Amino acid sequence: MATLTLKNIQDAVRDGAAARCRATLQPAGGEGTKVFPPTYADAVYAMEKRRLPDFPEPVDCVLLDSVQSQANRMEEALQQAIDDGTFKKAGISIPLIEVDFAPFWDPEKKNNDLTDKMRLLEPVGNVSSLQAPHRIADAILRDSVVDEEGNDKGKPFRAKKESDESSYGQKLRRVSNVNATALFELCPTALLFGMWDSTGPKGGLGAKFERVMVSEIAGINVAVGTKTSSRIDPLSIQRNAGPLYRRPNGSMTVNPGEAMDKIDKSDKPTGKKVLYKKNKEGEDVFYKPGDATYPAQGRPSEANHGNFPPSLSDRDPKTGDYLAGGVTISRADQTTVISFAALRRLRFPFDNQQSAERNLAAQTVLATLGFCAATLAAESGLDLRSRCLLWPTETLGWELLVKPGKPDDKREMTSKTAITLLKEALDAAKKQELSWREEPLKLRPSDDLVKLVVKSQQLTIQSGGEE
Repeated sequence: MATLTLKNIQDAVRDGAAARCRATLQPAGGEGTKVFPPTYADAVYAMEKRRLPDFPEPVDCVLLDSVQSQANRMEEALQQAIDDGTFKKAGISIPLIEVDFAPFWDPEKKNNDLTDKMRLLEPVGNVSSLQAPHRIADAILRDSVVDEEGNDKGKPFRAKKESDESSYGQKLRRVSNVNATALFELCPTALLFGMWDSTGPKGGLGAKFERVMVSEIAGINVAVGTKTSSRIDPLSIQRNAGPLYRRPNGSMTVNPGEAMDKIDKSDKPTGKKVLYKKNKEGEDVFYKPGDATYPAQGRPSEANHGNFPPSLSDRDPKTGDYLAGGVTISRADQTTVISFAALRRLRFPFDNQQSAERNLAAQTVLATLGFCAATLAAESGLDLRSRCLLWPTETLGWELLVKPGKPDDKREMTSKTAITLLKEALDAAKKQELSWREEPLKLRPSDDLVKLVVKSQQLTIQSGGEE
């Protein structure tokens, strides 16, 4: 296959419909190997029928990786390329906004200025605009303050009142499809993967950008499998070896004298002890030592002790299929599309002046950034989750959809080629007085945000990770 050139991309962005990459995948273990899709509420898979050209009738398919998940994987690949210096070696800097939580991780309590409410129990580190779920519009960034030198230092990144927020937040108030320059400068991936500034100062009226780039992986011709589970305890702890009680610190004990008491309305112990596990409603369960039987919440299995006999998963009441038992598939299809039509809706004025050349230059940069994201993600591997590692059956290629009816012209694209194209596109954009920020914009989490994280960590530890 031939490779794409910047001229090919510029012409396609100007006149074409889209670029697409269609890949046929198989489980890394080989055809017929079971893979595990993501599970949704009630432990079900996202199943549906689809019409496909090589099947005479609609065929059962399952979602293996959603559009949102694929976008996150591509952002993760971009972040990794930034962190390991891949872009830097090519002379490229990708705009980032970073919120630094590192100063609040102080396990040895050396910083006397930090109160317990401001001291993280577990490290968080940096959270960037490539990692925040809603990109530049995410609440993590919104609830932080600018930490770099200048007139913005100490100002909230975003604020309800325009006069209270940083100059960056003020620019974001005015972004739109016809005025996307500020987003290009600060967070171009928001233009690529979509953004809705619904938690900003304008609420639901905040700027909204559709996804220019979408990708999805679906399993084709699905047979649902059965999930089994079992556990052999090397200590051979028996089911009736309890009851287990809960100490005041949350740990388990078999000694009722060390357990928490149920207190009556007169603040006197009732003789009933708190069992180790809460019920499904999150309520404490009590047991009086010496009673004939005790509730399930006191069994050793509630503390992950004892044998688990071999069992099958529950069945879906609607379909009768076993829940979360994995699937076998004829193949998996990955489809990635960059919409040039959506790119052309974006405008990038300079000093309130529009320029067709400038708009094309910015749109081309975004297209090449999309190629970088997709190729970097593909080359990092398609290990979607436990027991769902996929492998392409052929070399990945991109088609430029420019003229209807024209035969497919598939072009090879590697991450090295994509990064070179991005560099060329950025150089061309600079000639149109268009560039993006090359140094990360540093933010510091607000005190309230840090306290919220600390409290959440405390609750997670107390609850054992349960919601």
